[in-house]
Amino acid sequence: MVTTPLVEMRGIHKRFGGVHAVNDVSLDLHPGEVVGVLGHNGAGKSVLMKTLSGAILRDAGEILINGEPVAINGPRDAQAHGIETIYQTLALADNLDAPANLFLGREIVTAFGVLDDDAMEAESRKVINRLNPNFKNVLDPVRNMSGGQRQSVAIARAIYYNAKILIMDEPTAALGPHETAMVAELIKQLKAEGIGIFLISHDLHDVFDLSDRLTVMKNGQKVGTVNTSDVTKDEVLGMIILGKMPEEETEEELKGFH
Repeated sequence: MVTTPLVEMRGIHKRFGGVHAVNDVSLDLHPGEVVGVLGHNGAGKSVLMKTLSGAILRDAGEILINGEPVAINGPRDAQAHGIETIYQTLALADNLDAPANLFLGREIVTAFGVLDDDAMEAESRKVINRLNPNFKNVLDPVRNMSGGQRQSVAIARAIYYNAKILIMDEPTAALGPHETAMVAELIKQLKAEGIGIFLISHDLHDVFDLSDRLTVMKNGQKVGTVNTSDVTKDEVLGMIILGKMPEEETEEELKGFH
């Protein structure tokens, strides 16, 4: 059964002066799918994703959401279409607890105009426990939380506001094995809810186990997209380093990676 992609990016171009940061790149994302976007620093993967999040305006190309062309001229436009970005820094206020972070700038108030702390705590526990049932210390300052718990808060904030498309930037960077496994569980949970995820990374091992498909970029162009189950890590490394599809790579070239 063919489903309409959640997102289609067609022929995206972005220049910065004389540098063609993104050159005629197209890719798509389906509900409940994880697409890893891989490439060296400077490959164009982050710029491409920022054109989807509205942080950067594309020079050419179009973006479709659920098959309909949309105008994304800023982050608010992206959010209105259910697109949220979780940056590597997580953009959390370290001195505040989970509910305060979840509702920062969008606080719930009572009929008397007073902050409704109980309602915000209840809503926070509901959405965080949906992602991570073992997360109990939601009232601790975020600075005291583990990396995996901080990811839970950032993801909970995105899906509470009905994100259907998540862009996750290096989600397991600087996390230990236990924390990385926790983020993997969060991603599985989001997939089960039909949320589509773009995972940006330059670390192949991080995304190989999490992604259904992998799109590799090099020098602003798309090398190609492959099903993760159809390729080896060496073949994807070849795409990243050599800029070639697996069928174009030679055994000699792949041996050079060891």
